[in-house]
Amino acid sequence: MRRILHLDMDAFYASVEQRDDPSLRGRPVAVGGRPDRRGVVAAASYEARKFGVRSAMSMARAVRRCPELVVVPPDFARYRSISDRIFDMYRSVTPLVEPLSLDEAYLDVTSNSWNEPLATTVARRLKRWIRDETKLTVSAGAAPNKFLAKIASDWDKPDGLTVIPVERVDAFLRQLPVDALWGVGPVTAKRLRAAGVVKLVDVRTADPQVLRRAVGSRIDWLRRLAEGKDDRPVSPDRVVKSSGSEHTYPTDLTDPDEIRRELDGLARRGAAWLERKGLAARTVTIKVRYSDFATVTRSHSADPATRDAQQIVLRARRLLDRTEARTRPVRLLGVTMHNLSAEEDAPPGPGHPTLPLSEPFPPAGSLPRRTAQTPAGSDGRQGRRST
Repeated sequence: MRRILHLDMDAFYASVEQRDDPSLRGRPVAVGGRPDRRGVVAAASYEARKFGVRSAMSMARAVRRCPELVVVPPDFARYRSISDRIFDMYRSVTPLVEPLSLDEAYLDVTSNSWNEPLATTVARRLKRWIRDETKLTVSAGAAPNKFLAKIASDWDKPDGLTVIPVERVDAFLRQLPVDALWGVGPVTAKRLRAAGVVKLVDVRTADPQVLRRAVGSRIDWLRRLAEGKDDRPVSPDRVVKSSGSEHTYPTDLTDPDEIRRELDGLARRGAAWLERKGLAARTVTIKVRYSDFATVTRSHSADPATRDAQQIVLRARRLLDRTEARTRPVRLLGVTMHNLSAEEDAPPGPGHPTLPLSEPFPPAGSLPRRTAQTPAGSDGRQGRRST
């Protein structure tokens, strides 16, 4: 039996700022861009979360929800340095460390340098070590696989430790809602609940046709997760290559202004994810699925790589102008960032010509174009996706 940990630093960026500036302790803090510059929240302290401030929210909205909010610009070099120290601790315990971001990782501690037979003990020792060395807290989940460990780490935050032993897996899963499953976002969850699939375990016995209409080709994968089965290994060499989200609308969008607003939201969500992860993107891709299920994508690459929300929104809008969204009903929209790098001012990469936003877009046909037919019903979550 494997022993898997999921470790997630608590409000990492905001906690670093509160640690290093005593005047911020106990106050609602949001790390991110300025509200008057259309900034987004990259991280919110637990004091700010009490007011409903969340990651990926526009900073202007966050300030409206919490007028006392202290907005702090991000310092990714500092966060990355602290993250490196923490990951060195992880790798001293096991070589099987799979980074998901600067503040999150899976560890396979089935065999570990401490010769501890219990994942719970390893987790406790790591939590204490990290707190002693960095004055920061981490929440941990211990379970037989990655899916369960991830759910466990979210169960008792901040500074929690939740263990799901093999003999308790089924009882634990029976208390979870269906949207605890990976890949089940708000739209899919609503569709499943309308069909009577409310609890995670309801997926096990649901009519296959009902599931297929809601989740498409992911039915077998989700059923395995609903049984608590996940055989994916912890992969130390795993690299995040892209991140994005898409939304399938219950009724087709026909108003060009509404379509643009929806696309803007997806682009800003993607920019917020980049900011949280300390990454930047050279390529922005949008996906448009029309009411007849015909699907097109449009991409734009530029150097230097960026995580600036307004730049990403502008590029997504211009790509939208190269579709038929103004004249055809739209069923689905998506925005994805590719060619990720750890530095916002990374040097140009091969094969990605710079197309400055200050200049008009090139003539039709000069941007990469691909038409694809993909399964309906997806409503992907932000991810790593990679998670």
